[in-house]
Amino acid sequence: MSDVKDLSNQEAIDKIKELAKAADICLFTTALTELPLMSRPMSVSEVDDSGNLWFMSRKGSDKNEDIAADDRVQLFFSNKGSYEFLSIYGRAVIVEDTQKAKELWTPIAKTWFNEGPEDPELTLIRVHPEDAYYWDTKHNKAVTLLSYLAGAITGKEMNNGVEGKITV
Repeated sequence: MSDVKDLSNQEAIDKIKELAKAADICLFTTALTELPLMSRPMSVSEVDDSGNLWFMSRKGSDKNEDIAADDRVQLFFSNKGSYEFLSIYGRAVIVEDTQKAKELWTPIAKTWFNEGPEDPELTLIRVHPEDAYYWDTKHNKAVTLLSYLAGAITGKEMNNGVEGKITV
């Protein structure tokens, strides 16, 4: 059992930043109306002060083509080491902005974009959350595991988590 704590405004943005940064990698899902769903692992470059999530992507990639056809996306984050989870439904837009690419640039990005932030194949994806939900623990992992163990032994339901809707 978990406590429910819905978040909005700055508190919501802070929670998205916290959970997205801790997990780093999400399953970035496009073509939400087609089966099977198209998901791929992607690293978040930034969560900005408005709660938008930024990613780097190749211009001709399948995800860019999917977004051009339908801008709805779903992001799934899992930080199993801390029992933190985040699901974000939002609208994505492809952005070509060299200055923003320079702000987001990291050395590892050169693996995909050999010419650096000015690489002609580099685009950015900005996802604006429209609906999000999180699951988090109240305590650290060790306390949570001990609590689950105690619940299994005693048969009592343990209240170790907090979850809620996030509205940006």
